[in-house]
Amino acid sequence: MEAEGLDWLLVPLHRLASWGAAGAMVFGGVVPYIPQYRDIRRTQNAEGFSVYVCLVLLVANILRILFWFGRRFESPLLWQSVVMISTMLLMLKLCTEVRVANELNIKRRSFAARWCSCGPAVMPSRRPTSC
Repeated sequence: MEAEGLDWLLVPLHRLASWGAAGAMVFGGVVPYIPQYRDIRRTQNAEGFSVYVCLVLLVANILRILFWFGRRFESPLLWQSVVMISTMLLMLKLCTEVRVANELNIKRRSFAARWCSCGPAVMPSRRPTSC
């Protein structure tokens, strides 16, 4: 008799716990990448981050989505794969931008150092300037 009287409280609590667990499952895999993303963006240095981890996670989550079409499983796992794929694509985009910008800066500095030490090749009468 008492269990029936508490159904009005237990059923919403069960649903709330179920939604909370599903949300933690979907977004829990992304949480460790948030500080890493912010750190790479702040320092403009992606040397400590391996893009191979992104590759492995992309392949694993794409395979999980393809498996879902053959044999359906719980939808939070499907949404977790979608969220992880988008997170890995964002991480790859950021790392690519940072690495390309750093390589361009190195090439510019190298070119500027070479130009200053050798002098301009176009105007031989002008003396080389010091950097």
